[in-house]
Amino acid sequence: MTRDELLKSPEYWTSEIQMELYRQIQEFMDKKHLNRTQLAGHLGCTKGYVTQLLNGDFDHKISKLVELSLAIGKVPEISYHAVDEYVAASDTYSTNVVNNAYYSSSSFDTNYLKVA
Repeated sequence: MTRDELLKSPEYWTSEIQMELYRQIQEFMDKKHLNRTQLAGHLGCTKGYVTQLLNGDFDHKISKLVELSLAIGKVPEISYHAVDEYVAASDTYSTNVVNNAYYSSSSFDTNYLKVA
């Protein structure tokens, strides 16, 4: 699979969202000094469900993503970009990173899922 095909794949973006949710939940747990059992109590779910979340073994409805985000004190913000423009911009970004160049552009945001 080419990079272009990957960036156009629903599985890639689902995985990206799952990884960001994991990162946010882990950060919340660390900040509040919670273990999985305590987090389950906070979220009102089972420890097994928390394990699924932290293992990335889930595919939620958007309403569940919003519910979990709000439960950890975060607001999810999803933005949309044209696929071809995103691929082209990320190619430029990747090339500049490889060349150790500083890159800044308000028209390109690699964080399509922003959590405030």
